[in-house]
Amino acid sequence: MTDHIRIVGARQHTLRGIDLEIPRRAITVFTGVSGSGKTSLVFDTIAAEAQSQLNETFPAFVRNRMPSYGRPDVDLVENLSPVVVVDQRRLGANARSTVGTITDIAPLLRLLFSRAGTPRIGESTAFSFNDPAGMCERCSGLGEVVTPAPESFLDDGSTLAEGAIRLPGFGNTPGQARYWYRKYAETGCFDVDLLLRDWPAERRELLLHGGPELPVEGLVDHFVRIYLQAEGEMSARKQATIDRFSTRARCPDCDGARLNARARSVTVAGRTFTEWCAVEVAELVDLVRTVPEPAPVVDLLAERLAALDEVGLGYLTLDRPTGTLSGGEAQRVKTVRHLASSLIEMLVVFDEPTVGLHPRDVERLTGLLRRLRDRGNTVLVVEHARDVIAVADHVVDLGPGAGPDGGAVLVSGSLADLRAADTPTGRALRAGPAPVVGNPRTPTGWLPIRGADRNTLRSVDVDVPTGVLTAITGVAGSGKSSLVDVLVEQHPGVVRLDQSGLTTSRRSSLATYTGIAVDIRKRFARAHGVPVSRFSANSGGACPDCDGLGVQYTDLAFLAGVSTPCPTCRGRRFSEEVLAMTVDGRSIADELDRTVDDAREAFPTMLGALADVGLGHLTLGRPTSTFSGGERQRLRLALELARGSSSGTYVLDEPTTGLHPTDVDRLVGVFDGLVDAGHTVIVVEHDLDVIARADHVIDLGPGAGRLGGTVVFTGPPSGASALRPC
Repeated sequence: MTDHIRIVGARQHTLRGIDLEIPRRAITVFTGVSGSGKTSLVFDTIAAEAQSQLNETFPAFVRNRMPSYGRPDVDLVENLSPVVVVDQRRLGANARSTVGTITDIAPLLRLLFSRAGTPRIGESTAFSFNDPAGMCERCSGLGEVVTPAPESFLDDGSTLAEGAIRLPGFGNTPGQARYWYRKYAETGCFDVDLLLRDWPAERRELLLHGGPELPVEGLVDHFVRIYLQAEGEMSARKQATIDRFSTRARCPDCDGARLNARARSVTVAGRTFTEWCAVEVAELVDLVRTVPEPAPVVDLLAERLAALDEVGLGYLTLDRPTGTLSGGEAQRVKTVRHLASSLIEMLVVFDEPTVGLHPRDVERLTGLLRRLRDRGNTVLVVEHARDVIAVADHVVDLGPGAGPDGGAVLVSGSLADLRAADTPTGRALRAGPAPVVGNPRTPTGWLPIRGADRNTLRSVDVDVPTGVLTAITGVAGSGKSSLVDVLVEQHPGVVRLDQSGLTTSRRSSLATYTGIAVDIRKRFARAHGVPVSRFSANSGGACPDCDGLGVQYTDLAFLAGVSTPCPTCRGRRFSEEVLAMTVDGRSIADELDRTVDDAREAFPTMLGALADVGLGHLTLGRPTSTFSGGERQRLRLALELARGSSSGTYVLDEPTTGLHPTDVDRLVGVFDGLVDAGHTVIVVEHDLDVIARADHVIDLGPGAGRLGGTVVFTGPPSGASALRPC
């Protein structure tokens, strides 16, 4: 039948040989507890197979320049369409990327200015801060000038041999490569054993700025070349180095506008290009319609801007850097790209599209899903939100548990079938929303926030209670995250547990990140009388053919390269000799394949904390690079729980991201335990079940952007507008 996507024998990751039919030209919502196999089925099987089959239709020359998608472990997937994946991966943090550029609205605005601007400039590139024709020469279109701070490069109280050069890579301690240290120390120009405070001024100047006598560049030129002139994506570590050893200031020539004087002189409707980009999208829709000509550009601009507003992003401005967008905001920006397309019979896949959305805005989202379906597309949605599940034409519930306990189809049918089912999702739907706390806990004190005036906030003064669970609520763009930023700045002792990437290598795993890998290796080493390093895939125990990575990359010349499990270790990362050494019948690889729940007795404190925050289904060897934002945040929370500090204040941003209602209930139980132990917990949250169980609510609004930024309610949840029907 061509009216269904047919899947036979899906075994990707923990899927149990699933056979399934999914209706085409319909909305299908996939539900189940966290780790039940939803992503493995929807993204890693269906979407991956659709993309792989589409790529095979292109010539080899083209395929070699496209992303490579491995074939999923499945017997058959048929009746697929070209796939559009709208996921939560954050957009690149390139300094030149903005909401305007990533949505292709900025090029349209540049075209409008080149045709309708006064005075007239005929080229649209003249309004691009990424093009030499339009960028400010002083700041190269960045809007700010980043200047090295040489005084921060050196420690006057140390010698070069002791590591007086503070820049990364210049250390001189055992275990470090010492490459850059030797390059400067071995020039013979400097006394490496003399305290820097005792150096002659000319020697210090030579080290910092170089000269004919020095055969290598000075430290300042080195810093500029390695960090300030680096191309491509900026890692968090490199950005932190730049922030530490440089100063930033608004460009004195363009005053942050990024454009040169010629471009800044042009106006449309009495505003410059920079002023247009600083107007919120919702207001910009009306502004662009006041421009009579050229009509085609005006109509297309209005359509694109209205689409952004429709998905709940009307509070954004076109000059907003993409690196500051949350995962949910990034997902909705990607959605706008596809709204403008007239293609039909597409397969559109969403990953929890309600992330970051206030309940008031979810109705807009469900309307969007319906529009995509009604145009003849097949819409697949991985989601936990009840309001999204309610609009499904078909539901697939996976489980019953997580990890090895999941991977089976429990329900494939109508919403009524799911409501009646004896599954975690069915029971959660029948139970309905959590009741509002009737007897909130009494605060032990207060954390005052004074004069918060950042982004959308308007000189906000508010007191955050301590010793209780507080929910900061409000529509997307109302100022919640900005308020938390100010809270952390004004109260340095507050610990913020966010969803940002973990500063680890691609070899890092859950076991190494939490530190339990050391104990596991020691146990195996004692049992076999060999060095501990023998049981590290990054050291003496690595498979010799894949160097402990578990995969091998094959270059197929004119075809796309292929990454396959190492044939020697079969993806297990360790040498054959190491794999033969067992403890309690398990090899080191078997031990790392155990789930947190399964291995909990061996490390009750750390693994117990991981299980409590909903990560019990993860394997000990799970690479940290594969963690979602929600998983990274809960991992950070688990580490705090395992430390067991006597008191503290923790702030979490949407901690329920990616969690099933049953897991949300468990997480709130963790928050209650922290509060009962004397901690303060503050969550930025939209989930009504969490808000209902909070002791205190701070609601921001009433709208987003220029319509938000004020405290509209503070008090117990029983009086919060966030809990009223939307």
